[in-house]
Amino acid sequence: VQLVESGGGLVQPGGSLRLSCAASGFTLSLYTMRWYRQASGKEREWVAIITSGSGAIYYADSVKGRFTISRDNAKNTVYLQMNSLKPEDTAVYYCNADRGSVYWGRGTQVTVSS
Repeated sequence: VQLVESGGGLVQPGGSLRLSCAASGFTLSLYTMRWYRQASGKEREWVAIITSGSGAIYYADSVKGRFTISRDNAKNTVYLQMNSLKPEDTAVYYCNADRGSVYWGRGTQVTVSS
């Protein structure tokens, strides 16, 4: 069982990035998937969620209207499209799969700076 995040990098304020979280060893569509982030010196915080089954979607207020979570069941991958990035979005971004048992990826660094 593995989750691997990718797509992070350095971007200027106002720019965009798309993060990917590829799952192996389990069927991602059966799990509620979440993106979290952790900035240096701060606690990990929840960013976005897409539930199993209905695929209901929710966002933290800090990213609402700028970030979009989606899921490609054929690719067993969940995405986080991040637009209008701000310096305060700088963090390591993690994906999480939850079906009672919880799996975490190792994270991908996103840095928003001019």
